Amino acid sequence: MCMRVISNPESARGRVSLAPGRRRANHLALALLLLLPLSGIGDILTTSQTLVANVGANGKISVPASVSLRPLDTRFGGFSGSLTVNYWSRTSSAGGSSITVQATDFSPAGGPATGSVSYTCSGATLGAACSGAQALSTGTQTLVVSLPSSACTGGGGACSSDDPNTVLMNFALPSQPHYKTGSYSAQLMFTISTM
Repeated sequence: MCMRVISNPESARGRVSLAPGRRRANHLALALLLLLPLSGIGDILTTSQTLVANVGANGKISVPASVSLRPLDTRFGGFSGSLTVNYWSRTSSAGGSSITVQATDFSPAGGPATGSVSYTCSGATLGAACSGAQALSTGTQTLVVSLPSSACTGGGGACSSDDPNTVLMNFALPSQPHYKTGSYSAQLMFTISTM
């Protein structure tokens, strides 16, 4: 039997010593443990953003390329013609919107005067058509349709079911014997204003 003799038993008691390779392995295990995610712990972040749509008043108008004034009879009775104005509109609660017309002088010279042309409006499907006979003007815009506040074209609900909306304009021009023969034309400028 082989016996081991410890020369100083007090110095060996309570002392634990790990080999250098084993110490490195324990440090590595501890580092791996710290890197592992802890189960059941998470993070959720919520943020918000404002989506803005600025809806403004809007208007569009469309008319045929031309309207011809034709004689009513073979004498100097006068001329007449009609024009359908198509329009789309969305007005604000402030209202004050309208469709107006302004004309240029007839050219060439020697024919009718623009101020001699009158028109009436009828059948407006949105708003109120002009009342009575209106005289065309070269200097100011004259009313065709008054549009109410909070009104819109098409789409149902509070809007008009018509798309587009329309108004009929009937023109009249008296024929004067002193007009020179020939073809005369004037430009009509329509304006739709929506607020």
